[in-house]
Amino acid sequence: MKEKTVTEAIAYRRSVRVFKHDKEIDSEKVKDCIKNATLSATSSNMQLWEFYHITNSEVLEKMTKACLGQNAVKTAKQLVVVVVRKDLWRKRRVSNIEFLKQLFGNKPVEQYTKREKFAINYYQKLIPTIYFDFLGILGWLKYIIFWCLGLFKPIYRQVRQSDMRIVAHKSAGLAAQNFMISMAAINYDTCPMEGSDTILIKKILDLPIGAEINMVIGCGVRDEKGIYAPQFRIPFEEVYFEI
Repeated sequence: MKEKTVTEAIAYRRSVRVFKHDKEIDSEKVKDCIKNATLSATSSNMQLWEFYHITNSEVLEKMTKACLGQNAVKTAKQLVVVVVRKDLWRKRRVSNIEFLKQLFGNKPVEQYTKREKFAINYYQKLIPTIYFDFLGILGWLKYIIFWCLGLFKPIYRQVRQSDMRIVAHKSAGLAAQNFMISMAAINYDTCPMEGSDTILIKKILDLPIGAEINMVIGCGVRDEKGIYAPQFRIPFEEVYFEI
């Protein structure tokens, strides 16, 4: 079957609550869709995410319990768990610096152009300033300092620990949408879920303390009764503003 266009895939995608029990899906195709997820936009190119592709029946059963017995998990053929790894910011920062140095030709610092110096300094100086914190205390101190500076000029203000968590989860959400649209394009269905025991999921996946569950996505082929109601959206005129 021909792959759908982006617009067709967006229109086709629905949150499917029940998947067909007799329709398997190709794990390699799902993996390809996860690869598409990693190509999504991400704040400062930090890529503070991980994707756990669950195909094992025993783990799927455990996940059903952790997801409170939802049909979208109980009937899913596979699951994808989107995990936020804000705790890996140091590692991702180094990866970006190494990439840039290779991109610039591994030349001495004094040979960098103004634009190249700015890019390197962004990761060497600004990223640690924004991401480093201690029990949330430094975040509030930075917030006050940036707020005062903002009295005199426009400035970035989202520097608290809670702000950076939101930033990381937004990037993970963008990646999840890439994944679901990619699945819809090949006639596979998904259901993103937030209702779960995240501590239990972290235990099942053996995740460290710093990891956070963004969402669990059920995957399969929609059952005739898998979509519970027609799609409802607020009128476009109420949410669209041209300025």
